[in-house]
Amino acid sequence: MAGITTVGQIGQFDGQSVTIRGWLYSKRSSGKIRFLQVRDGSGVVQAVVVKSEVSPTIFAATDSLTQESSLVVTGTVRADGRAPGGYELQVSDIQVIQIAENYPITAKEHGPAFLSDHRHLWLRSSRQHAILRIRSHVIQAAREYLDTQGFMLFDAPILTPAACEGTSTLFETDYFYDEKAYLSQSGQLYAEAGAMAFGRVYTLGPTFRAEKSKTRRHLTEFWMLEPEMAFAELEDILSLAEQLLSHLVNSVLTDKATELKVLGRDDTRLRSIAVPFPRITYDEALDILRQNGVFHEWGNDFGATEDTLLSEHFDRPVLITHYPRQAKAFYMKSDPNNPDLALCVDVLAPEGYGEIIGGSQREDDYDTLLEKLAEHNLPREPFEWYLDLRRYGTVPHSGFGLGIERTIAWICGIKHLRETIPFPRMLQRIYP
Repeated sequence: MAGITTVGQIGQFDGQSVTIRGWLYSKRSSGKIRFLQVRDGSGVVQAVVVKSEVSPTIFAATDSLTQESSLVVTGTVRADGRAPGGYELQVSDIQVIQIAENYPITAKEHGPAFLSDHRHLWLRSSRQHAILRIRSHVIQAAREYLDTQGFMLFDAPILTPAACEGTSTLFETDYFYDEKAYLSQSGQLYAEAGAMAFGRVYTLGPTFRAEKSKTRRHLTEFWMLEPEMAFAELEDILSLAEQLLSHLVNSVLTDKATELKVLGRDDTRLRSIAVPFPRITYDEALDILRQNGVFHEWGNDFGATEDTLLSEHFDRPVLITHYPRQAKAFYMKSDPNNPDLALCVDVLAPEGYGEIIGGSQREDDYDTLLEKLAEHNLPREPFEWYLDLRRYGTVPHSGFGLGIERTIAWICGIKHLRETIPFPRMLQRIYP
């Protein structure tokens, strides 16, 4: 009996009879031969059905197959350089599981709204397969890298009692006993508790921002990778950010070259991504903007326009440090040499993709943190546990957050974040 395998492993069975379970991607006919493109999630294989080599019933069944019909195909694996993946299947048997209805996504051009409405089916396309396989690989590579650097995965809660990045972008929900809870904006504050317990940790999970933004760079639900280190200052996370991003890019180039090719991604730009990355201060970034005709008021954070222009100025990610303290979050430590500046960093991806990492050295002094909570009009009570971290064994510590979707968009060369996550959530999109 033929053994069941996957398209991704079919090359191991050259000359042998195997069974593939999947769906019809497309088909064509040539006289007494039918060519079926069968996908199973791991890849696509060409199944060749020759009329003289199968029963009349099986051959007739191929004519009734529609796009996305589910089937089980048995046949002999043959090496063929012209076939997708380098192998094809000489069919001996086909079991039809279901004849699919007329599939709504066809070869014709579809608009983004239509494709988003059918996201549950759009995921089956070769382009979406490539993007989401790269997403999966990036997450795996990031975790592997941090694990080798002594970090431990530390799960942060999604329901939180207070804001992390500012109260204006919180999703609020009712909790028990008339209490309010909020969807997490970041796992960082909890990662700091983890760092004080374990030294080096990282969180990985969904985060939420209630920003009424329609730009291609914003999702209301997105994933963040957030490493946090005890006994670490700003320089330590600058180095970690460089090494992590370089590792991710090189890993994709090595292991996902086929997917990059499907996307038509010019990998020559990615191959130039090597450490060290350029480093500039906020003030130096302002000078670059002015030289390019953009006059940005000192003290304001950069927006999409400024980030795009700055990122286009470099051939690799650029690290921008020492932003004005007033533009950044309450937990960032002030520069002892200039208290108006924060010991922080934003990492901008090249080619106009903008910010993919934001991080800082954290304020480790109890009294100063208390003052900063007041400056940002944040209530003390929900942060008592966070203040405890400064009461009991405080140390210099630092960390950053890497936006998974923005990183994927840059590596894949995608313009809009909606394709970088299986089911995007945006200002006017919560279906399906």
